[in-house]
Amino acid sequence: MRIGLDVGGTHTDAVLMDGTTVVARTKATTTADVASGIEAALRVILAECDPAAVDLLTIGTTQFTNAVIERKQLSKVAAVRVCLPAGRGLMPRSDWPEDLVKSTDGGSYLLHGGHLYDGRELAPLDDAEVTALIRSLNDAKPAAVVVSCAFSPAQPALEVMLVDRLRAALPDTPICPSHQIGGLGLIERENAAILNAALLAFADRVANALTGSSSRLGLRCPVYVSQNDGTLITLERLRHYPALTFASGPTNSIRGAWALTDLSDAIVIDIGGTTSDIGVLKNGFPRQSNLVIDVGGIRTNFRMPDVLATGLGGGSLVSDDGRTCGPQSVARELRQKALCFGGDVMTLTDIAVSRGRLAISDAAVTSPVTEALCDIVDETILAKLNAAVDQMKPGGAILPVILVGGGAALVPGDNLAGCPIVRPDNADVANAIGASIAQVSGEAEMLHVASKQSRSEVVELVTARAETAAVSAGAAADTLSTINVEALDIPYMAAETTRIRVTVVGDLDDPSKRAS
Repeated sequence: MRIGLDVGGTHTDAVLMDGTTVVARTKATTTADVASGIEAALRVILAECDPAAVDLLTIGTTQFTNAVIERKQLSKVAAVRVCLPAGRGLMPRSDWPEDLVKSTDGGSYLLHGGHLYDGRELAPLDDAEVTALIRSLNDAKPAAVVVSCAFSPAQPALEVMLVDRLRAALPDTPICPSHQIGGLGLIERENAAILNAALLAFADRVANALTGSSSRLGLRCPVYVSQNDGTLITLERLRHYPALTFASGPTNSIRGAWALTDLSDAIVIDIGGTTSDIGVLKNGFPRQSNLVIDVGGIRTNFRMPDVLATGLGGGSLVSDDGRTCGPQSVARELRQKALCFGGDVMTLTDIAVSRGRLAISDAAVTSPVTEALCDIVDETILAKLNAAVDQMKPGGAILPVILVGGGAALVPGDNLAGCPIVRPDNADVANAIGASIAQVSGEAEMLHVASKQSRSEVVELVTARAETAAVSAGAAADTLSTINVEALDIPYMAAETTRIRVTVVGDLDDPSKRAS
């Protein structure tokens, strides 16, 4: 059996799964220290089974995203960019918010070297510059060092060479190559790598806390953490790549929607206490975004799900005339402030209770909520979600809309933007279910220059690299399958150039025997 657990801003959801069957489930309040909320949820689940019967514990968490947004738990990072003689125009962190620069700035260094888009060397690595860099880093003593080279995702050899030299010279300092974090696009990849490196010390503490919680509760199974493509990483990998967990919450919900409905292609709306996250299922996995991703005010090119957030949730405030719902919300104070719990604030939960779409055993009388007001609010909800679904439809296609999350009952009717609504059982814990069924992935990308190689040759090579990455992350080689082959034309190049990205997934390799 597996336990899936998802830590959100309001609730910590947990499920015990026997294959695809939900054996037990719970929703606990997320606590300030996170760990005690996790343990409270796990105690409820473990009351239904022997801890020895649990083969795997998988956890989704927002802690690392919150750390960046709140500017907390971050370390000083030195940014080494290999790009000269080009690349001087915009120094590392040049466009960052001042408070985030202050929290993470461990110095910036520019070196000669790197490659052009077609693999040609921009300039050789200068040995004297490397020696001077090592001396400066020894003096500055940053918590971590990021190395980013021009076009390193396509040509990683130079970046790897410099990383190896720095690790030999600075054995106690984490050295982080950017090509393992982001894709093509030097500045955005560098930003992504710096954010990841700034979280390394925090990730170590989180991993230790998760191990401790698991042990105290008698669990002896491996512990995995969900990442933002709907798959898993080990705690050891989390210690090196905490940023891969960004947006894992919506991703878990999308995967959970697939597990609850067996629909491989659909639109998924995850309705929480404050927001509704709208994503797209493609071949059973979240559709990935090709856009630059903003994380805490920083432009990055993390692999992230294509999710649209709108301010509509169970705690959303409702105006007196019903024509405004959200984005303001009572969030985790719903039980203290909502009318149906004896408070004095009208929320969307009150509307759902009044309409009979949501049953709350201890609900009070909601006298201010009239039928006429409910009609107007329902129209407001539908207008908001219809617009969001229309925006997310792939090519305007009519797909099922799966409603999940604790606020799924807020939505009236049986269709949105012409798409039929699906309301599965256990929809309110879809996020935890998504965490519990997650697989392991590998991803790789490469530039294809038409004059040098055939596209099929490049796809074959990139697929092999992605498979190697998946096995390295813990996937069983005989279970691998390709879930996405993406080809993006690169404009303004002298030769016809395409970025090829391949993603593969596989089942965990003997999870009961793998160490966390």
